[in-house]
Amino acid sequence: MAGIYIHIPYCRQACHYCDFHFSTNISKKSKLVDSICKELVLQRDYLSQESVETIYFGGGSPSLLTTSELTAILTTVRQNFSIISNAEITLEGNPDDLTFSYLKSIYDLGINRLSIGVQSFNEQSLRFLNRVHNARQSAECLENAVKAGFDNFNIDLIYGIQSNDHSSWKNDLEMAMAIRPRHISAYCLTIEEKTAFGNWLKKGKMQPVNEEFAAEQFEMLVEKLEHNNYEHYEISNFALPSAYSKHNSSYWKGKNYLGVGPGAHSFNGSSRRFNIENNEKYINFLNENRVLFEEEVLTLENKINEYILTTLRTVWGCDNEHLMKNFNFDLIKDKSFVLEDLLKGEYLMQKNQTLFLTKRGKLMADKITEQLWVEI
Repeated sequence: MAGIYIHIPYCRQACHYCDFHFSTNISKKSKLVDSICKELVLQRDYLSQESVETIYFGGGSPSLLTTSELTAILTTVRQNFSIISNAEITLEGNPDDLTFSYLKSIYDLGINRLSIGVQSFNEQSLRFLNRVHNARQSAECLENAVKAGFDNFNIDLIYGIQSNDHSSWKNDLEMAMAIRPRHISAYCLTIEEKTAFGNWLKKGKMQPVNEEFAAEQFEMLVEKLEHNNYEHYEISNFALPSAYSKHNSSYWKGKNYLGVGPGAHSFNGSSRRFNIENNEKYINFLNENRVLFEEEVLTLENKINEYILTTLRTVWGCDNEHLMKNFNFDLIKDKSFVLEDLLKGEYLMQKNQTLFLTKRGKLMADKITEQLWVEI
């Protein structure tokens, strides 16, 4: 089964760390919603009549959409795709947008999962990140989500934020455990070039993220959440039993998905599409019933490396039998010398033909993946 990702490229203000495609000018929001609906109709055959099990509103800040705009998009999806009866329908939202009345109205639309951009419960950290909301709004939002009927929601947290000690991060984890959401996504602060942080770093106004400091906070995160019965099923994602994100899991498992909206990506097993990252051009092309995108046809090398990259990060691991069956490639044989060192150093463990990152390996997952990268 497949998924649909809907990119809403609007935010109230720019967070200092974010390099996703978005705009703070929402004057053409209704026109863009109309264009997304048009694209859904034009792309209805992309998934080859495959049933859809997940719908994900990402961004940006999808919580800037009105209930009528969400209704228009969901109606178009349901009219043009085969949606299973218990589909996971997720909306990303910011605490300042998610009032009780709004939450109740979107719950009534059939949205059954939230991903809430808390990031931190510390006021100083929120100001540093340039978030719109404050800690009080986060707490109120999470209470209102439960009152509105949501029992399945994720909160995002960011670690590695500059500080003299770990006290703020410890408090964030304590607050999270007091709320006990079914899912937590925690990401290390990264400084991207085309962001405010990137500009500050270039000008010497801030220091790069301290890798050792961030690694210590990652270890604290893993210990705290596993102690509270969360399953660490992907490097950045933790869930209570049976509460894994179905949509994000589909990416790591290589399932097909259609991405609509400016900047959205699509994948059908043999190629990837990348929609134009320009709201004005996106709207103009859809007015002519055209979708402007670039397409990358995946080579055998691409497919093997993507499989290694996505699966090694997960609890399911990288299955060498899958590689041999589907790509006629034996990773364990091809990378025997590299794997010998990684296994001996306890960065990886092997069960039959499947490779898994150890706790130690998760601290340097990107470097390990690079060592296993193949050239054909």
